Amino acid sequence: MDGSEVLPVGRRVAYWRGRRRLSQQVFADRLGKSKSWVDKVERGVRTLDKVSTLQDIAGVLRIDTSVLLGRDVPPAEVAGQVEGVGRVREALSTYDVVVGRPAAPGQALPADRLERDVTHAWVTFQHARYPQVTGMLPSLLVAAQRVQADDPVAGRAVLVQAYRLTASLLVKLGEVELAWLAADRAMTTATGDAVLVATATVQLGQVLRASGRARMARSMALAAAYRIAPPDLDDAPAAELSLCGTLVMQAALAAARDGDDQTCADLLDEAAAMAARVGDGHDHHRTGFGPVAVDLARVAAALDLGNAGDAVAWHEKTVARDGWRWLPAEHRAATPPAPTCTSATRATPPAPCWPPSAPHPTRYAIDRPPARCSPDSSTTRRPPPRSSNSPLPSR
Repeated sequence: MDGSEVLPVGRRVAYWRGRRRLSQQVFADRLGKSKSWVDKVERGVRTLDKVSTLQDIAGVLRIDTSVLLGRDVPPAEVAGQVEGVGRVREALSTYDVVVGRPAAPGQALPADRLERDVTHAWVTFQHARYPQVTGMLPSLLVAAQRVQADDPVAGRAVLVQAYRLTASLLVKLGEVELAWLAADRAMTTATGDAVLVATATVQLGQVLRASGRARMARSMALAAAYRIAPPDLDDAPAAELSLCGTLVMQAALAAARDGDDQTCADLLDEAAAMAARVGDGHDHHRTGFGPVAVDLARVAAALDLGNAGDAVAWHEKTVARDGWRWLPAEHRAATPPAPTCTSATRATPPAPCWPPSAPHPTRYAIDRPPARCSPDSSTTRRPPPRSSNSPLPSR
């Protein structure tokens, strides 16, 4: 019997809480308990003798109850998931195209067919069917790499999309280091195309946030947003607003993870202004960006900041008002109908001045555009950053 088998339940709770990067306060809020209760459980002062409480804790930690009890034999679905991730890892580790080895029979696909397959995989991911996506990805990755090698122009965008999807899925499955590899591949493939780099930065920001690098995630997301920010929100295409707004929203979530509630609120307000112009039911650049996405980001940010009451209020408001309208119209057939909304229509917030002028150091090739706010928009210009070593604008 090794040490892990005799580890007390409270120590296991503390271990997995740390793995999920939850503070004691946030963990307590999600359980509906006090911080002192969590502290006593982790120190072994209070015993966990109720099955329902163990199930609640396991649910918040996203693990099986048997793990808390020291019975670490993974259930069948977990074992299958691990096997699927192994195949994705193998596909990401394949360099046959680079070294010139011939592709295996059946791997070559026309670019248009591959694009449809990647689109189908994205829709499946958006419906949270992660096991199915895990099964699709290995062949999609190999096929996308082959198409890009045969036709760098036509295959570049679809390969970036395949890497983005891989990174998003791996973050959901808790495979952060492998997700970082996929996000880095997307950034490298996209280099030279500002829009493709911005799309890849969405997943890079998710990975950095999941790995505990919240400040870097915020800086990266804002740098990419500044680079593609339209000079006039009112005349900007919806696709540009969706991508820019998604990056601002990612920066806000990173600020929340870093505990900066004021910057988080400011950035979410800016994202909401863009979302109001885009509307719901669109999926430009695979962002699903719109007012509902911003409201759900407010829920996630409130949880990270330890404001459970605000999180519940935003969630109830979003579900009651918008239901499933965030999904693109063609994807709603498999989802429940949206509840009837009787509340007043949403007012359009004033347009913020974009992009604010602030340098963002980064190891990737993301540059700020030379554009600045016009003189007549000075009332919405942000003041300079708080300090010389902080690249983040603040109000």
